[in-house]
Amino acid sequence: MALSKFLDARNDYAFKRIFGTEKNKDILIHFLNDILGFTGLAAIHDVEFLATILDPEIAAKKQSIVDVLCKDSQGSKYIIEMQFTKTKGFEKRAQLYAAKAYSRQLDKSGNYIDLQKVFFIAISNCNLLPKEVDYISTHNIRDIKTNGHYLKDLQFVFIELPKFTKNRVEQLENRTERWCFFFKYAEETTEEDLKKIAAEAPIIKLAYDELDRFRWNEKDLIAYEERILSVQKEKAILAQKLDDATQKGILIGHEKGRKERNIEVAKNLLKAGVSIDIISQTTGLPQAEIAQLKEEIS
Repeated sequence: MALSKFLDARNDYAFKRIFGTEKNKDILIHFLNDILGFTGLAAIHDVEFLATILDPEIAAKKQSIVDVLCKDSQGSKYIIEMQFTKTKGFEKRAQLYAAKAYSRQLDKSGNYIDLQKVFFIAISNCNLLPKEVDYISTHNIRDIKTNGHYLKDLQFVFIELPKFTKNRVEQLENRTERWCFFFKYAEETTEEDLKKIAAEAPIIKLAYDELDRFRWNEKDLIAYEERILSVQKEKAILAQKLDDATQKGILIGHEKGRKERNIEVAKNLLKAGVSIDIISQTTGLPQAEIAQLKEEIS
């Protein structure tokens, strides 16, 4: 199998290299505008990168650490997360991250009016939401009866790559689809495909350039590969836990079945007039339990 020119954009080390560095700020800005649909006066023109640790007190537990956190010139904050494997409660974690980013804006003056919007964007390599939800979905707080959007400061966007089914460049119709293709198929992209993508979206060509393995130094390639091994290790540990749980369930089921069979044998022996002592030796059931069975069938 030929070595792919491009690395995997879903690898969080590569993801942060593309979207979380000052030199690639323009790539991040274009991505945010494309995904959020910002144009004209609403478009983002500059961002400032912020510390990705949302809560230093629990950072040691590997919680509240996001992939990319930034704010625009208006003060709105953007959290961008690459979720490679499915983890329980990711939707709750998304809300926690957004809430922390929102609350951290409040200084000692306590001026709530100054709080700015927070956008949480997740690119997921696994399905997070029910199948009827499209591959890209936007969520905000709305009134149940009127569907009015009155609480406007928190917004969540989920991009679920398994639901994105277009796998040929010719099928792509807009920049959102080209970004999804980039995340899902970067490793498989040919030079011919890249020319077509570059013609429609030059900024995504720059993102591909950042994934060109021949532009990476040895140290960065090792870090990239170590992250792959780490993910594989996590998967192997989970698989082993599932196997152990399955085997435990089988053993418990066998033990339960054997106990039920012994109880049935004990009942038949009691009806035949066999002594409790002999029945206990035969079935392995405690004499007290056999005595109780005797009372039940009397």
